[in-house]
Amino acid sequence: MDVTAEGERLAADLGGWLDDLTFVDLDTDEVTARVIDSVVRWAKAQGWRVYRRAPSVLPLPPPLEQRHSVLDVACARPDGPPVVVEVDHTDRARTVQKLRAEGDAGRIPIWVRWGVGRFTAPPPPVRMVTCEVTRRAGPTGRGRLHSRTGDRPAPAHSTGGGTAAAQALPIPLTDPEPTA
Repeated sequence: MDVTAEGERLAADLGGWLDDLTFVDLDTDEVTARVIDSVVRWAKAQGWRVYRRAPSVLPLPPPLEQRHSVLDVACARPDGPPVVVEVDHTDRARTVQKLRAEGDAGRIPIWVRWGVGRFTAPPPPVRMVTCEVTRRAGPTGRGRLHSRTGDRPAPAHSTGGGTAAAQALPIPLTDPEPTA
């Protein structure tokens, strides 16, 4: 199996899955949770075992070097190397470092970046999947709110497919004649 091609295929597949993700007026933590939930559903739809907040191979920086960093999603696959996914709304060097270490350990690393754009591609073997959102100022104390409504066309509506038989109305259409 060509791991590079497999990583690109999986990133494209996840990107297609996330294209259907929509939400309105969520804060940063809510968007991150919604994206992680969607990644988990994607991985489960593949038939993989899925782990949230799985330990990474990368230790934490001092003074916590005895502990390991965690991954947002890790997937065990029966037919290939594990897939690990990090979800961020900022360009974090620590995330790239973590995902590169995962790639060096034989896993397929995917970085899901969400935000208003200006995404910088990470170095190989990390694959990036982007999820663009819009943002606006929220009410006082809530911070920025993010939305992703998609540019999908309206669904086709039924046109009836033919003509319907006229139905008699149960109410009179004219005033009744006065009775004497």
